[in-house]
Amino acid sequence: MLIIPGQPGRDTCDPRQTLSRRDLLRIGGSGMLGLSLGSMFQLQARAAENKSNGGPGWGKAKSIILIYLQGGPSHLDLWDPKDNVPENVKSPFQAISTKTVGVKFTEILPKLAEVTDKLTMIRSMGYTPNGLFNHTAAIYQMMTGYTTDKVSPSGQLEPPDPKDYPNFGSQLIRLKPVTQPMLPFVMLPRPLQESNVVGKGGNAGFLGRAYDPYTLYPDGDDMDMSKMERIRIDDLKLRPEVFSNRLERRAKLRDVINAGMPDIDKAVSDYNLNSYYDRALNLVLSGRAREAFDLEKEAPKLRTAYGKNTFGQSCLLARRLVEAGTRVVEIIWPKVANSDNHSWDHHVGLPKRMKDQGGPMLDAGLSTLIADLDERGVLSETLVVAVGEFGRSPQRGVSTSGNGNSADGRDHWPYCYTAVAAGAGIRRGNVHGESDKTASSPRKDPVHPGELLATIYHAFGIDPHTIAFNHLNQPRELVQAEAVTKLFA
Repeated sequence: MLIIPGQPGRDTCDPRQTLSRRDLLRIGGSGMLGLSLGSMFQLQARAAENKSNGGPGWGKAKSIILIYLQGGPSHLDLWDPKDNVPENVKSPFQAISTKTVGVKFTEILPKLAEVTDKLTMIRSMGYTPNGLFNHTAAIYQMMTGYTTDKVSPSGQLEPPDPKDYPNFGSQLIRLKPVTQPMLPFVMLPRPLQESNVVGKGGNAGFLGRAYDPYTLYPDGDDMDMSKMERIRIDDLKLRPEVFSNRLERRAKLRDVINAGMPDIDKAVSDYNLNSYYDRALNLVLSGRAREAFDLEKEAPKLRTAYGKNTFGQSCLLARRLVEAGTRVVEIIWPKVANSDNHSWDHHVGLPKRMKDQGGPMLDAGLSTLIADLDERGVLSETLVVAVGEFGRSPQRGVSTSGNGNSADGRDHWPYCYTAVAAGAGIRRGNVHGESDKTASSPRKDPVHPGELLATIYHAFGIDPHTIAFNHLNQPRELVQAEAVTKLFA
C-alpha cells in the first residue's frame, strides 16, 4: 500500500481526529489493493452508525467495578451446584433457592441469593487452556484479552513489561476520559499476583504509564482484615505548608512564564503538558478523591453489611469512588492467587476454607454492593462484574494442572466456570448459558473471557475492534472478540 509519511503511531480511534488530506492520500494509494475512497467512506459511515446504535446495552455504562476473584473460585461450590452426580463431583454444601425461579446457589451465598433479581449469572464461561492452566497466564488473558508469549513449564511468567498489552481499564480511560477532577482508574486493595510474579496484566503496558491505575494497597499482611482502616492517600493531599491559594498562585505564575516563552511552549505542545498539569492540580485542589476515600462518612450499619474486612470495605470504597466520578475500579481479591487461607485456590481443605473464609466475605460484599448501588440509582449506569481467571475441577482430588490436590480439594479448570454481571443494562433475574451435567463444559451459549471484555467495551459505547498502536507502532485491536449482547435487556 502506498503511504504518504505522516504522524507516527497515530491512534485512529481518537474521535477528535477527523479525516485529513494525508488520510485521503493514504487511502487513494491503497485503491489498487481493493480499498477505494468509496470503501473508506462506507467504513466511516458504518463506524458512525455504530456510535449511535450499537445494539442492546450500547453505551449504557459510565463506570465499572470489576471484582476479580483472583485464584479461581469453584463454580460447583458457589453458584452452579449439581444434583445426581458422583460423590466426588457433588458439592459438600447444600443447595438453596434464590430470588430467580429455578436458579440454585449453595448455602455459602445466602445473601447473594436474595439479589439475583438484579443480576445475570453467566454459567458458561470457559476456554481451551493452551498453556493457560496457571494463574498468571490466565489472569493476563482475562485482564488484557490476549495471551502472553512466555509461559514456563511451572506456569510462571516474566514480570510486567512496558511492551505488555494494556489492562482493559487503561484502554477504557484512554477512550473515555473522566470529565471531572477525579482519579480515572483505581486498583485495590492489592496487586494481581501469583508467587513472585506481581502485577502482570495490571497496568497500561504499551499505552504508557499515563494510563496506569492509581493503586491503593494499604499496609499490612493479606490476613489483616482491618487494613482498609489505614488507607493513606498522602499524594492526594496538600502539604500543610502549601495552602490551596498559594498553589493556585503558582499555577498562574506558570501561565505567565509560558506566555513569555512561546518557542518553548510550541516545542512541548504535542505533549499537552498544560493539560496534564491542570488535571493533577485540579485533582489535588478539588478534594473530590480525598472525600471518596473517607469511609468514616458511611453509616456503621452499612459498613457492617458490606463486611468489616478488607474485601467488604473495598466494595464499599468502590461504590464511593464511582459515585465521585471514577471510571474504573478493579477490586482484586485480597489474597495472592496460589496461597492458602482466604485464597480461592482450593487445592486442599476446600469445605472449611470456603465456608469459614472466602464464602462469607464474597457473599456480604458483593450482595451489598449490588443492592446499595441499586438503591442509590447508580446501578443503571455502573457495570458490576465478578469473575475469576478460571473455575475448579468438577472432580475433587484429581490433578489437572500438575498441582497436588487432597481428596477435598479441586484443581484449576478453565473449560467451564461462572461469572456474575449486573447494572448498565444487564438483564435482571437472568441466567446466560448453561453448563453440562457435571459443570465440566458449557452446554449452551459459551462465553470466552475475550468476549466478556468485548461486552464491557460495548457497554461503554466502544467498538471492541477499535485500534490502538503498540510500542512498535503496530495496530492492535482492543480485543479480538465480539460483545455478547444477549446479556443486555
